[in-house]
Parts: sequence; structure tokens; C-alpha cells
Amino acid sequence: MTEYEAFAIELAREAARVTLPFFRSDIGHEDKGGAAGFDPVTEADKQAEAAIRRLIAARYPDHGVIGEEYGADRPEAEQVWVLDPIDGTRAFISGLPLWTTLIALRQAGTPSVGVIAQPYLDEIFVGGPSGARLLRSETETPLAVRACEKLTDAVISTTDPDIFNGAELGAWTQVRAAARLARLGCDAYAYAMVAAGKMDMVVETSLKPWDWSALVPVIQAADGKVVNWRGAAPDDNGQILAVGDARLIDQALVTLKRAAI
Repeated sequence: MTEYEAFAIELAREAARVTLPFFRSDIGHEDKGGAAGFDPVTEADKQAEAAIRRLIAARYPDHGVIGEEYGADRPEAEQVWVLDPIDGTRAFISGLPLWTTLIALRQAGTPSVGVIAQPYLDEIFVGGPSGARLLRSETETPLAVRACEKLTDAVISTTDPDIFNGAELGAWTQVRAAARLARLGCDAYAYAMVAAGKMDMVVETSLKPWDWSALVPVIQAADGKVVNWRGAAPDDNGQILAVGDARLIDQALVTLKRAAI
């Protein structure tokens, strides 16, 4: 395991130390969405990101940080950590163990190390130069996507169809109609299941850098692919297509390209 992969795991465990005491407690939440719609944030989000940032500043003071809760610090640096302390806050406040902590390291603008952690289930999915693996307690299990040649055989996911605008919703609806099975409400945990060979595709839009950066190294190190809706590398337009089997990309893009930004 590389130095940065090991440090990303350390960050995930520090975040777990902060978030777990809040989970299924009476912490309450604030709505930061305003007129844009319900967008909850909890004290666990804020404290976990602050804890992660402290560790980064102590270990790598020249690295940049981009986080959901506290914004950007030196985003132009060669190495930039991208943080979402609780992805799936709606699941978190509902007591559902589908929220995750997302941690990525961007090097020269490209995600090279990623962690998708679900501490309540004692799971850390990590991907990077040394490969992809699932850590649980003291055990490590290699991660590998599964073969799925046809969209009609695929198990797919999106967090909520309400995230799509009109054209995007039409595209998602057609992809969903073609797939064997669709599961909703999994947030970033669905990407971990693609890397683990349990699901085949995730389609989402309006994602921020902290939503998608961590999943790219995890899925790619497990031999999957992550692209935007044009078939190019993911970007800050936020339209993401993640697949275990690359043969699914063109089948999904037949529809998704029509709504691509």
C-alpha cells in the first residue's frame, strides 16, 4: 500500500471516530438548502471534516484541501485532498447505514487515491496505485468488478430520480427501463458495490467534486470505468456514469448523450 493510500485510510478512521457517536442519536440537523430545497447538514459533518483537515495540515501542510463543509484551501496545489465527511446525510439522519465518508487525493488534477468508508458496517473501500481492496477490522479482501456484457442483465442505481432535470430524467428512465433491476437511495455506497462486483452501473448528475472524486480510483482500481455522459473523463459538470464492465458504457450513452452537458 502506498503512503497516500495508507494516509487516506487513517483519515477515514479519524472521521469514523467523530461520526459514529452521532449516528442514530438525537443530534438534529440544519437545512442549508433554502429555496433550492431540503439539504441537511449535521454537526457530525462539520466536526468530521474539521478533524480530517487537522490531520492533513499536520502531516502534509503543503497539500490543498477541497471539502463540502469548509470550502477550498490551496486548490491549485499539486496534491489536493477532496473531502465529503458524510455523503448521504439524508440517510444518516434517517438512521440508514448507507451514508459514507468520501476521501480522495487529486494529483495534478486527477483523482489517484480514493476511499469510500461506511464505518457503521466497518467497511473501508480503498483504491489507488496498489489496487482496490475492502478493509474490515483486520481483514483485507481484493475488490473486482463483475462481467456484465448487456444492459438488459445489469443491476443499476441512482440516488434519486428527482436529481435529474427534464432531459436527464428522460435519459435515466430509458436506461432504467432497459436494465434488469434498479435500486434507489444508496448514495455513494452504490459505487462501492460496483467495485465489489455486486452491482453493475450507477448513473447520476449534479455531483460536486467531493461527491465523485473518491469513487473514481476505487472503481478503476477494481477494473471498472467512470466517465461523464459524453464518454470522457469525469469533470465538474457533475454527470457521472460508473460501470463495472466497460461494455455497458456505449449502451448507456446511446441515451445519456442526448442529455449530456
